[in-house]
Amino acid sequence: MPACQTGEKVHLLSASRTILEPDCAITLTPSPLSNALNLASQTYLENGARLLQARGTIPMISAALRPAFAAATLPLLADVLNLAEVYASISGQASLRIRLERITGDSCRKFHVDYVTLRLLRTYQGPGVQWKSAGSEQVHNAAPGDIVFLKGRKFPNWCENLGILHRSPPLSSLPAAQRVRLLLTIDTADACLCGAEHEATAMTQQ
Repeated sequence: MPACQTGEKVHLLSASRTILEPDCAITLTPSPLSNALNLASQTYLENGARLLQARGTIPMISAALRPAFAAATLPLLADVLNLAEVYASISGQASLRIRLERITGDSCRKFHVDYVTLRLLRTYQGPGVQWKSAGSEQVHNAAPGDIVFLKGRKFPNWCENLGILHRSPPLSSLPAAQRVRLLLTIDTADACLCGAEHEATAMTQQ
């Protein structure tokens, strides 16, 4: 998705708004990475912070995150901010939480529902999120670049009957070269930020 240009953003907004319907718990919009975004995310994966987090309004988040991105990775920052605008439009929330993380282990390996309102996930590098219907053994896999919205337990009128569980894909069984992901997570600002309070500031871990 080349920096979420106008037509593509309109398509993404239209496709993702289905998540607001009462009987919908997940939406997935196929969004292959453009060459520029693929290169930028690869470069960030190799040289960027292991964990980058910030919360606030989009202008506040933009100002907080900008120092963490070298020139070669700016297309990645632009995509993160564009997706933040999409999330804000769909969620109706002006204050968000952003998390960009390099993952190398089997984190969140059990199928679950997040204790959040609404979550956006995009895997820039490595395998995407996995999900299945409750009671089913069939596991679905998002492709790299796919944009996924998931309802959490705090979504208004959420109920167990929605029946969609998800998890991070297990990496330990993959070849060593494939045991790494670059994952973007966007939530409302009240989502947990590692137990710390960060207003309009970024937290980075190398």
